[in-house]
Amino acid sequence: MKKLLALSLILFPAGLMASEADLKVPELGSGYTLLLWGLLILLLGIAFGLVQYFNIKKLPAHQSMLNVSKTIFETCKTYLLQQGKFLFYLLLIISAVMLIYFGFLSNPEIVAKGEVGRGTFLAFVLFWTILGILGSYGVAWYGIRINTLANSRTAFASLRKRPWDVVNIPLKAGMSVGVMLITVELIMMLVILLFVPGDMAGACLLGFAIGESLGASALRIAGGIFTKIADIGADLMKIVFNIKEDDPRNPGVIADCTGDNAGDSVGPTADGFETYGVTGVALISFIILAVLNVEYQAAFIVWIFVMRLMMLFTSILSYYINQGIATAKYKNSTKFNFEVPLTALIWITSVVSIAATYIASYFLLNEMPNGLWWKLASIISCGTLAAAVIPELTKAFTSSSSRHVKEVVTASREGGASLNILSGMVAGNFSAFWKGLTIALLMAVAYFISTQDLGSMMSHPSIFAFGLVAFGLLGMGPVTIAVDSYGPVTDNAQSVFELSRIEHLPGISAEVKKDFGFEPDFERGKEYLEENDSAGNTFKATAKPVLIGTAVIGATTMIFSIILVLEKLGLLNIDLIAAPVLLGFICGGSVVYWFSGSSMQAVTTGAYRAVEYIKKNINLDKDEADIEDSKAVVKICTQYAQVGMWNIFLALLFITMAFAFIDPNFFVAYLISIAVFGLFQAIYMANAGGAWDNAKKIVEVELKERNTDLHAATVVGDTVGDPYKDTSSVSLNPIIKFSTLFGLLAVEIAIEIPDYCKWIGLVFLAVALVFVYRSFYSMRIVKQ
Repeated sequence: MKKLLALSLILFPAGLMASEADLKVPELGSGYTLLLWGLLILLLGIAFGLVQYFNIKKLPAHQSMLNVSKTIFETCKTYLLQQGKFLFYLLLIISAVMLIYFGFLSNPEIVAKGEVGRGTFLAFVLFWTILGILGSYGVAWYGIRINTLANSRTAFASLRKRPWDVVNIPLKAGMSVGVMLITVELIMMLVILLFVPGDMAGACLLGFAIGESLGASALRIAGGIFTKIADIGADLMKIVFNIKEDDPRNPGVIADCTGDNAGDSVGPTADGFETYGVTGVALISFIILAVLNVEYQAAFIVWIFVMRLMMLFTSILSYYINQGIATAKYKNSTKFNFEVPLTALIWITSVVSIAATYIASYFLLNEMPNGLWWKLASIISCGTLAAAVIPELTKAFTSSSSRHVKEVVTASREGGASLNILSGMVAGNFSAFWKGLTIALLMAVAYFISTQDLGSMMSHPSIFAFGLVAFGLLGMGPVTIAVDSYGPVTDNAQSVFELSRIEHLPGISAEVKKDFGFEPDFERGKEYLEENDSAGNTFKATAKPVLIGTAVIGATTMIFSIILVLEKLGLLNIDLIAAPVLLGFICGGSVVYWFSGSSMQAVTTGAYRAVEYIKKNINLDKDEADIEDSKAVVKICTQYAQVGMWNIFLALLFITMAFAFIDPNFFVAYLISIAVFGLFQAIYMANAGGAWDNAKKIVEVELKERNTDLHAATVVGDTVGDPYKDTSSVSLNPIIKFSTLFGLLAVEIAIEIPDYCKWIGLVFLAVALVFVYRSFYSMRIVKQ
């Protein structure tokens, strides 16, 4: 969303407010050398990630488990290659829009002066757009690769009766993903700042942000559809055939394992890469536009990037501190709460990050007037504090030890699936209330600090403050990604254990004793993996509100910038009783609910087909499913994920551009509406889904009541929650970004053709409604 702030500033008419095509990155002075050293230091981040990768790869695992991991990775590769083709088509679409803007409408100063040809300028922008896509795509590949290495090692480690290893391995994998993600993003952005001419850097930042946005949106939305088709298809077989969750005879299990990575690894990793990158793009753009003193511009840009470098090292330092404490406490324990070391990591990182923010701000900004260093550090710290408080609120509504989740189980025992679902809805709604208030409170604190003499240094300091809150929300970047990536590893580890059928192999205990030097405990191992999966469910849920919160806060900042542009154009009429504004609020809510329904429609129809296929082809007389049957289920998931994504993407593209063309004030209200509606819809759906998921875990792990009516009720609730928490809710974050991004491009074009824009807008709206219609009715379930 912050990227969109950057984009909004980027796309403003050159004659009224510098567009991104004309944004000139100032000379960084002594900061240039500092950032150049930072670029070299980032190589240490790459080294950290690779060391964790090879450490995990060297960990022992039985060949039966390694074979399952390999199968999962191969299906993941097939899925990612399909997504790569989809991204290529998206690139062609956005390239056409950028060609119109940069090739015909904008007139960058560097081109007007003849210093660079228009073709060269456009080629530079498209080059960075491609790198943005490849960045999102590349970190997604890395995340899948290390997670599919860690899943088998985690499964095997559970047999040693040392549960700390079961926590340590997925956490190590998550930290590797988080550090690599942030490091790659920082390297790319620093290369633009340090080596691209200042007159072209703004447009290149725009291209980079667009590429990130496209990559993340496609991977997040399609991955969310894929994973829940597979998950529901596999889960419902537990009720139909009274089999285990990861029974090897179920051909839906491999697809479920692939989906764990497609939805819970690929999507969040690409989304995180984009979110962290665009935050920086947005803040750089705002600094250049709002801070008139060029020396101050340079100082602020250097400060922002030093904060990002500090984020990497505070996260790594906090990880090692937490590792030391947790290892001392739990290394020899046979039972402990798996959520405790993860919670401790978040809080340690928060405290260390806030302290580092004040220290670095003092050394970089202490010579600036009005105590600027501590004011800006305090604003960032509001976001960093939110990144620690929001996970605590999430745990209160989704953890298996929380009162809300226990209430779901209690209600299910007497009221079956009906009361299970109602109780989960209560948890989701209540969580949205508390998180909404928390975000509003911290934004209000940031706003108050921004009123303390910051206006003398920049115009509209509250905009900058909101952007910094979003920046601070991401201040624990690697750790936020680490606890999110923890989930797909733990989920896969359970499946790897069952699919390997290791406990049924002849002479396996003696073999393990001989080859690995310990006596395996299969029953205890399964218990550890189930408990760890519950912890993974909880901490997957903690990252979701952080990402949607940054999207909404960034949207608030960006939308206000659009208002300033409209004001300069004499087009502003944001009056609460004006018809376009009221209609915009209503239409924004409509789009959020359309998207929630259409994404769940894709899951529902795909799951129907998957269940239909599995019922016809499952063979309980065999030891395991035929590989061809498993591939067929993967194909069904991929097919409906692709078709669903196309309808959603094209509907969103055209409806957003239509609203931008029809009326700018209507469009501003629309953007505000999708941000606010999207925030609460996402939080409600994510936490309701998390409560349902862990209620099922309580029944399976703590109560050990599988294959009972209570278990069946919680499975039903879990399948309802699957598309809630892992499809619709998580995808609203890139949906808000998509809407703003393409709308901003459309506004810029519409301003240049005022006589025709309303009619073009109506045509776009008609096209959009065709795809809206298709997102439901071409995806509906038709009995064959």
